[in-house]
Amino acid sequence: MDKDKEQAIARKGRHIGIVIAVTMVIWLAMNMFIGPALELTARHALLFDLAALAGFVYAGVNIFQLWRMRQES
Repeated sequence: MDKDKEQAIARKGRHIGIVIAVTMVIWLAMNMFIGPALELTARHALLFDLAALAGFVYAGVNIFQLWRMRQES
C-alpha cells in the first residue's frame, strides 16, 4: 500500500471518529442539559434524536467506505 493511500485511510478514520464523538456529545448535551434548561417539548427532543441518528448513519456510511478502501489495498 502506498503512502498516499495510507494517509487517506488514516484521515478518513479520524474524520469518522470526530463525527461520532461530536454527534454523541451534542446529542447528550441537548437531551440532558440544554433541552431541560430551555423547557423544550418532547417534539424537540425527537428532533434532536433524529439529527443524532442522521449523524450516526453518516458515520456508518463512511465506515463502510473505509472498509471498502482497506479491502482494495
